[in-house]
Amino acid sequence: MNAAGSLFVIAAPSGAGKTTLVKALVRRNPDLRFSISYTTRAKRKTEEHGRDYFFVTKDEFLLLEKQGELLESAVVFDNLYGTSRSQVEKHLANGDHVILEIDWQGARQVRASMPGCVSIFILPPSRAELENRLRGRRTDSDAVIARRLADALGDMSHWDEFGYVIVNDDLDAAVDELEAILGGEGEENLASSPTTRSRIENILV
Repeated sequence: MNAAGSLFVIAAPSGAGKTTLVKALVRRNPDLRFSISYTTRAKRKTEEHGRDYFFVTKDEFLLLEKQGELLESAVVFDNLYGTSRSQVEKHLANGDHVILEIDWQGARQVRASMPGCVSIFILPPSRAELENRLRGRRTDSDAVIARRLADALGDMSHWDEFGYVIVNDDLDAAVDELEAILGGEGEENLASSPTTRSRIENILV
């Protein structure tokens, strides 16, 4: 890890395993700061306010946005999501490394306001596996799954906006690759790498 605090932006389509991957990374590196997002969506049974998200009303979210408190915000599946600017800036000022787990829309906004950030996109190993993961959650109806799958495939087309790409086909290997990138390595995961681009073309077929 570098001595100064750095911002790492991690995005992925729904079902790519981004949350599981980031949580595994934080378990290995407890000194990392995991930025908690605001959201207007309903809290799931396994989630906790202040641990997984800050669950707020739409009016509360819009007020935060108006006050300039959000570093980025996006509409995902009809719900609002946003990152606390003050939370991120406080961690970076303390010399901490900060992880943002957001979508490609938010990542684009963060890159514009903080061009020194490191951006990483997570992909599933195939379209079939992506659908299996979405169905395996057993939290959504078939209609919602179909919409999530369609939106996820659209999200995957934005992978080349990121500096690095990780294919999450093996959790431990993916965490190793993510850890290498945070350590200033991970050249084999550069989005510009011919090997990476070739592998991604096969996934998107």
